[in-house]
Amino acid sequence: MKNVKLVKILSALAAVVLATVAFAAEEGAAAASFAAIGKGLAIGLGLLGTGMAQSAIGAAAVGAVAEDRRNFGTALIFFLIPETLAIFGLAFSFLIN
Repeated sequence: MKNVKLVKILSALAAVVLATVAFAAEEGAAAASFAAIGKGLAIGLGLLGTGMAQSAIGAAAVGAVAEDRRNFGTALIFFLIPETLAIFGLAFSFLIN
């Protein structure tokens, strides 16, 4: 089941990349389209990684807080650490020209 989803995602990504390059009418537009693809990948993959990490951490954090309420602060810190991936992805997208 995961392989089917992965194939669909990669196929859609390949279609978007190829369509962007194919519609580039001017010579300089190809570089701009590749920069746009890079920016989108930087943000999108950063957010994808954040979501995958937070799904596992969130479940563990809820279990830890349910056992002992004093674990809330630690669980919150561990839950927020993956958000730095999204922030880094956004920061790197600004660096891409």
